Amino acid sequence: MQAGHIRLGPQEERMKLYSYFRSSASYRVRIALNLKGMAHDIIPVHLLKNGGEQFAPEFRKLNADALVPVLVDEEADADAVRSVLTQSLAIIEYLDETHPEPRLLPADPLDRAHVRSIALSIACDIHPLNNLRILRYLVRELKVSEDDKNAWYRHWCEQGLAALEARLANDPRTGTFCYGDTPTLADCCLVPQIANAKRLNCDLSGMPTLLRISDACNALPAFEQAAPGNQPDAE
Repeated sequence: MQAGHIRLGPQEERMKLYSYFRSSASYRVRIALNLKGMAHDIIPVHLLKNGGEQFAPEFRKLNADALVPVLVDEEADADAVRSVLTQSLAIIEYLDETHPEPRLLPADPLDRAHVRSIALSIACDIHPLNNLRILRYLVRELKVSEDDKNAWYRHWCEQGLAALEARLANDPRTGTFCYGDTPTLADCCLVPQIANAKRLNCDLSGMPTLLRISDACNALPAFEQAAPGNQPDAE
């Protein structure tokens, strides 16, 4: 695993993000780090090569679940164990609490719950059904064909995104972005999910609100720099 060195902003602290370029969960954290202008190193963890580098003993010492992303904040605490963070939404909320500007969660409790709800609808309801280990289990253990695997992916992704489209299209809090006119945690989750949906040829023709928001996000350097094709391990 080799580091791709990325510097964003004037902060002196160093963070290490263990990431895979196509991992949507890693993508979320890359966006958040970029939005906050935080200097960090990308440590690629290839989820397919060599049987999956996430299963290497050295990586499982960081995350026993063998999943990316993992964020190591070496300046956070003298206790090395406490500086290792897992789960993308927990990592982003940590970044928001320790580096409050720009805010990724609104100050108002109701609006904050609204943004979290959008993010969780993607991270908990859509993404888990379509992540790599689920798809590999379908093929390797259940002997599902490649076509049926892709149909599974498209079904759950399209169903979940259609529900989110209806929700955001009819909510007055929806602005240029999922909430208002500055990016939030919700946008950090939406953009990677839309990118994956496009890569797997999902039908997004009935989702103009989501596509409009995704386009607005991707016009910002923070999102562009976080895109899979711009990562040091991109293939």
